[in-house]
Amino acid sequence: MKYPLPMIERKRTRAISIGNVGIGGDNPVRVQSMCNTDTRDVLSTSGQIGRLAEAGCEIVRLAVPDEAAAKALFDLCKASPVPLVADIHFDYRLALTAVDAGIQGLRINPGNIGGKRKVDAVVDAAKKAGVPIRIGVNSGSVDKKLLEKFGGPTPEAMVESALEHVRLLEDRNFEAIKISLKSSNVLDTIAAYRLLSTRVDYPLHIGITEAGTLLRGAVKSAVGLGILLHEGLGDTLRVSLTHDPVAEIGVAWEILRALGLRARGPEIVSCPTCGRTEIELIELAEAVEDKLRGVSEVFSVAVMGCVVNGPGEAREADIGIAGGRGLGVIFKKGEVVRKIRGEENLIPEFMKELEAFLAERRA
Repeated sequence: MKYPLPMIERKRTRAISIGNVGIGGDNPVRVQSMCNTDTRDVLSTSGQIGRLAEAGCEIVRLAVPDEAAAKALFDLCKASPVPLVADIHFDYRLALTAVDAGIQGLRINPGNIGGKRKVDAVVDAAKKAGVPIRIGVNSGSVDKKLLEKFGGPTPEAMVESALEHVRLLEDRNFEAIKISLKSSNVLDTIAAYRLLSTRVDYPLHIGITEAGTLLRGAVKSAVGLGILLHEGLGDTLRVSLTHDPVAEIGVAWEILRALGLRARGPEIVSCPTCGRTEIELIELAEAVEDKLRGVSEVFSVAVMGCVVNGPGEAREADIGIAGGRGLGVIFKKGEVVRKIRGEENLIPEFMKELEAFLAERRA
């Protein structure tokens, strides 16, 4: 019998919208990523946005380092299937162009774009267009005076830095704000968000910055984001990987699934293999994963390789296979539907069953 996970009580934050995607309030935790293409290359950037959206990304951030990149937003915003956020540093004019282009969100620290007049101009443009602003503080970009005050990029320094930027917006009666505090140090990131959540009720974007390559980055993100989400903190998230950003989306959804917060695509249960395994289970499990890549429907699949736990796990899944020496037993909804003889037949025959199962669900 499957027991439900205990409900996570999420901290209630203000609700804002980035385009047609609601954030905070009663909205679910949203999955976000960032293109690693040259924003000025509209064709490649648009293609990556499409792949991210297909994988389940709900908000895409774009680097806007210069005027050419800002002007490319006119075409990118028109073509994008998901809301886009412009990531801008130092030059307030890029933010004004991005808003004119139809960008749905800004990631900009108002304290870094110049004096009062420049901040006023960006806030006025964002207000008129209904564009929220994300204040993003990284441990590597904390102001020198705060580093001296707190003795380094501590969680307290990061929070104080974020609040200074927030005050610049609040002083202008702008409250469509989202905040992020990121460090490559998992424990510092957790401490910073915990502290910030006691000081504000704005939506929080969570992530572990510069988390690393695929394996290391996925592990650090799962630990850090998992703890924060379990404590009810986080309204949007990004898994930062030194990898194709499309891979970030799969990791993000698996984190949300593991916590019972959201689900997308099939859950694949497969045993780790042991001395009792008598079939090429790794090959079979990877074939199943490849087959179901890109499928968005939610169901469970079990790929098991021994007679001890295999049949039980396979029965619990919507569809599953339990293999033994030269034999595979296929289950659907707890019932045996087929027995396959010959190890060479396990993959092709189970692929047929998966195709039939998907066709039935989509009929």
